[in-house]
Amino acid sequence: MPVIRPSADLRNNYNEISQFCHDYPEPIFITKNGTGDLAVMSINTFELLSGRSQLYSAIEEGLNHVKRNKVKPMKESIKNIRAKINK
Repeated sequence: MPVIRPSADLRNNYNEISQFCHDYPEPIFITKNGTGDLAVMSINTFELLSGRSQLYSAIEEGLNHVKRNKVKPMKESIKNIRAKINK
């Protein structure tokens, strides 16, 4: 269940919000006049989510290459890499 807090809590209860963000790897949703406005999370959580997004993008790109038959056998790729290293 998402944690939702009013924007005044950023000013009045910053330490509590910060502690929650460091204790739980999820954002807190901040409202302004009863409407969603911000998502606040720790830097560690942000980096985790960003890294996960980059990984998913790389996997999707690889799967697209497989679908378009733009892949080489692993042995051939390693042979090419070793040849470049030994130049």
